Amino acid sequence: MPTENELFSAVDALLEQVTQEDLPPVAERKRLREAAGLTQTQVAAALGTRRETVASWESGRNEPRPPQRAAYARLLEKLADRFPAPEAPSAPTAPQPVTEPPAAAPRTPAPASNPATPPRTSPTRRPKPHAALTGRPAPTVGGAYPHGPLLVLDAGPDGDVTGYGTGGLILDVPAKSLPALVEWTLKEAQLGAERLNGSGKDADPLLVLTSAACERYGLPVQLSEEDRLAGRLPEGHKVLKQLDRAEWRLTKRGFGPWARIYRPAQGGRRQCVQLCIPSWRALDDRAWGHAAELPPAELARVLGTFARRVMTPVGSTAVTGLELMTAFNPPTCAGEPDADGRRRSQHRPGSLGTAPMDPAPCEAPDGHPVLKDLPRFHVRGPAEKLFEEAYDWARELTDDECMQRHLVGIDVNLAFGAAANGAVVGLATPPEHRTNPAFDPTLPGAWLVDLSHIDLSDVQIGRQRHRLHGHLLPSPFTPTGEHPTGPAWYATPTVAYAVELGYEVAPVEAWVRPEKGKYLDGWYKRLRDAYVHTMADLGVAEKLSPQDFLQAMEGYKQRDPETAIVLDAVKMTTKGGIGKLREKARGGGWRPGQAWPALARPTWRPDIRAAVISRARTNMHRKMLHLAAATGRYPVAILSDCAVYAADGPSPLDVLPYDTDGKTVPGSFRLGVSPGMVKHEGTQTVLWGAEVQEQLNADGKVANLARYIKTGEITAKDSGE
Repeated sequence: MPTENELFSAVDALLEQVTQEDLPPVAERKRLREAAGLTQTQVAAALGTRRETVASWESGRNEPRPPQRAAYARLLEKLADRFPAPEAPSAPTAPQPVTEPPAAAPRTPAPASNPATPPRTSPTRRPKPHAALTGRPAPTVGGAYPHGPLLVLDAGPDGDVTGYGTGGLILDVPAKSLPALVEWTLKEAQLGAERLNGSGKDADPLLVLTSAACERYGLPVQLSEEDRLAGRLPEGHKVLKQLDRAEWRLTKRGFGPWARIYRPAQGGRRQCVQLCIPSWRALDDRAWGHAAELPPAELARVLGTFARRVMTPVGSTAVTGLELMTAFNPPTCAGEPDADGRRRSQHRPGSLGTAPMDPAPCEAPDGHPVLKDLPRFHVRGPAEKLFEEAYDWARELTDDECMQRHLVGIDVNLAFGAAANGAVVGLATPPEHRTNPAFDPTLPGAWLVDLSHIDLSDVQIGRQRHRLHGHLLPSPFTPTGEHPTGPAWYATPTVAYAVELGYEVAPVEAWVRPEKGKYLDGWYKRLRDAYVHTMADLGVAEKLSPQDFLQAMEGYKQRDPETAIVLDAVKMTTKGGIGKLREKARGGGWRPGQAWPALARPTWRPDIRAAVISRARTNMHRKMLHLAAATGRYPVAILSDCAVYAADGPSPLDVLPYDTDGKTVPGSFRLGVSPGMVKHEGTQTVLWGAEVQEQLNADGKVANLARYIKTGEITAKDSGE
């Protein structure tokens, strides 16, 4: 038997439930907040809770508990006084779906001979709006695609399928099979996105299938291990047979996590739908974080925001980054009308054209067909191979640095994007070989030149020569930071930097591209704007003072974890797009000397990748050089876009000199949110750094502290990879 105290406690708990403040229905809670122009983050801050908690109250997944419940009820009560609900119509009493305007294309009944295609009905918009990702009302989608770029499809226990779109859109999806779904999407759903260049093509509609939607349409929730390694459904799967009977086709990559289903274009009109299946690992957590675990409406917000700011995803972030280049620089355009008034497709100036191009031998990665005549097991050295890569360099701390207390890491924002901005690269013509050329810094290409005579202890910065401790700086000419010992191949920006340092250069050979242009400028601007706007949504604005910027960056991703997903995806799209320009052979069947699929793309351009990475590395070195000349401070480690310095204090302000007006050393690192500026990567103690190097230094190689500076955790031995 329970004791008397236990009985009284149980009664008190029951009374508390009875007397709890009444709350309006779930949909009304969200309506009131949005009517007041408040974000979930603002409400959470006022109530001393998390944004995700407020979202769960508005979705009905959870109910508020004391002490927040009373305060939340009061907030909603006051908002209801200011923003009363609109009066419901007297008849009919039950809510009726609102029929969308008819689509641009005329609707016709489905042929009776195709049982896979049900009679088509207009999509309906349910009155269940939700806030945009940032908490602000979503813009109205207009133009040819009033329902936006994508839908996340989910199926209920009864088998009914619901599509969640951007801006709070919710559609009933009538299709009962995958072929019928593709047909409905193209003819009724009004999905897509307008082209980014007038000569390009509109984005295909994207359908994201949840696990329940996969089951509804006969797809496995997860691929078997064998199918996952193959990257696609096996031949003969029933869904593939359905698509084949309905005369839908798949691309060569088959039906995988990102499947493209199409019919040949008719009358210049594309018929193509892109599928994304998160449970098949379509949304890699390295780029998309926990996006695959989000509820359908939340996932639609995340992907919709990315689509609006970057483009509709078409694969991994790397694939999307590469496709974004083509979207801004289509290979063809319409020519002038001929005698019959017809316009024919022609090469578009400024693009990479439609044909793949062999690289210069020095630009080709090992195993490329242009190198098939090399002896077996031949290892190419610097005089045979262009090796433009990001920094991985470290040195031992000096005695003076060991006397300081902290190691401070600073990280360049969107470093490869900033390096792409203004980069002059070769376009659609093959490289030209030249012997004993005069170096031309305006000519993109690769140059065989000896830079071993350049002494970093005596360099020109601007118009003045400076004496520095050159042994404390990495070489700008090699990714390892080691000084070159003889002739080597370099991209144009690297050789131009040698000239900038005040030294003569005399190339003995070159592969150059006279047809040139700033191919990546539009691509960069799109990603730059996406990055800056998303950071602003996280509370980090442009033009903040250094102190305000550092304060705004404290815990910025925790302010809205879903917006942080978009930010990471933007960064990975930038980095991955550059990497895709030199995609290597994959798969067990490939042998050196054989072509691999990526070589068939006009966008397989290792020379462009090399130019961007060359600019990123020399940009980094230039900033370090200016800082050293002005302050006598030198980096102790660099990993790609992160540099580590010893300092007396734990803040980047203890490394970077700022005056009272917020100005710093011209040409050096600057704190801020824009690409090319830097943020705080992490701080550890000098003692920590000494222990890491003592633990990991081996075979004369110094452990790179930049690899561990963010968290201080050492997860594996430093292999330099």
